[in-house]
Amino acid sequence: MAKTIITTPHAPAPIGPYSQAIKSGNTLYVSGQIGFEPQTMTWVGKSIEKETQRVMHNLEAILKAANMTFEQVVKTSIFLDDMAHFEKVNAVYGGYFKEASAPARETVAVKTLPKGVRVEISLIAVD
Repeated sequence: MAKTIITTPHAPAPIGPYSQAIKSGNTLYVSGQIGFEPQTMTWVGKSIEKETQRVMHNLEAILKAANMTFEQVVKTSIFLDDMAHFEKVNAVYGGYFKEASAPARETVAVKTLPKGVRVEISLIAVD
């Protein structure tokens, strides 16, 4: 099965050897997104809520580049540098999904994240 690389200037450029997203068949695999402003590649980490909102905007831009929406997301993974952020991140994240059709998800705390950010989210969507 062929794979198509999905890329958009409306999400941060990769900071390593990976793609923003790969579509294989009818499945889209989106790499973990962090709270960086795409145009300046700077961190928007004034608050965990603002950082999470930027992450969600970045994910949305990649979904849009693949002609998809959050309604098609079947799985997300949330990585936090501190589980104390869970409630605030969850509140922002929850605004992007309908509770009745929300995707499967795990949220884990990790020791550190790239570039010193506090939250990273990846997802899988199906067309």
